[in-house]
Amino acid sequence: MTPWPVQDGVFRLGDWPAERGGVIRNARLAWQTHGTLNAARDNVIVYPTSYTATHDTQNWLIGPDGVLDPQRWFIVIPDMFSNGLSSGAADTPDYPEVVTVRDNVLAQERLLREVFGVTHLAAAYGFSMGAMQAYHWAALFPQRVARAIVVCGSARTAAHNRVFLSGLLRTLEAAPEYVGGGQFSAVPHASLRAFGHIYAGWGLSQDFYRQELFQTALGAPDLETYLRTDWEASFAARDAANLYAQALTWFHGDISAGDLYGGDLTAALGAIEARVLLMPGGTDLYFRVADDAAELPHLKRAELRPIFSVWGHRAGSPAGLPEELAFLKAAVRGWLAG
Repeated sequence: MTPWPVQDGVFRLGDWPAERGGVIRNARLAWQTHGTLNAARDNVIVYPTSYTATHDTQNWLIGPDGVLDPQRWFIVIPDMFSNGLSSGAADTPDYPEVVTVRDNVLAQERLLREVFGVTHLAAAYGFSMGAMQAYHWAALFPQRVARAIVVCGSARTAAHNRVFLSGLLRTLEAAPEYVGGGQFSAVPHASLRAFGHIYAGWGLSQDFYRQELFQTALGAPDLETYLRTDWEASFAARDAANLYAQALTWFHGDISAGDLYGGDLTAALGAIEARVLLMPGGTDLYFRVADDAAELPHLKRAELRPIFSVWGHRAGSPAGLPEELAFLKAAVRGWLAG
């Protein structure tokens, strides 16, 4: 048992319209909270999930000595659509073709407002797709978010990142079990194995493989075993329809999309009032330091603080990586104290 209050729940949204068309029927949003909401309701951090993650798989960084302190903050982890807990493509008939990051954040805003009576955030914190959601929070509600901490994420999914995602989507579509519309007649085992191998080449850096850290740091006897036990096994446990849907959400990520900013990324960045901490991974192949560096001049109050590590994207979620974790903790706690 943790020494701080933890609560789990499911928020019923009813039929939730997707901005690009379609409706999530009888939509549900799973959530978990850590800590205690204070009387002023001004100690709230929203911490959205990343690709395939759930609140239970990413709450490891919460603790009195962790990155996010539940004795100081009331931390709300909303589960992204299609992560297996909230409504998703795998279990919702006529699921919309594209559910955007904005769709997720608007559902989260309603959760916070209607369940917890919260309208303003001390911070939005996220890693990877969670970082994209944190960025969207700051852009969609500029007067209501005091800080945004963007770890290995960006305001708009870059072209190189979309090429990676296109490869994943085409791999799933090539499965004999694929029936169109992001749906499958049966588990596409071969495509899921290929999916895992593609992901392994992008999730970690060339230096990680050159130094054979899969052996020396992770204990795998050889590369083939590492790919099988860490990557094939991970994605074999996922539902292909959910993987497909979340990859499309990632592909279309853009804080400026929609009527509010009309696709003008500079305007969207300039409208953000939050103090923004950008923490890209120095060897991340998805969200490059250069992507965040290009966004930085358009933000009113922001700092770029890369995580220098050979662990690629994984450096932003550094469970078991002492140096990267210490760097992340010091930066985040300092930003929250400011």
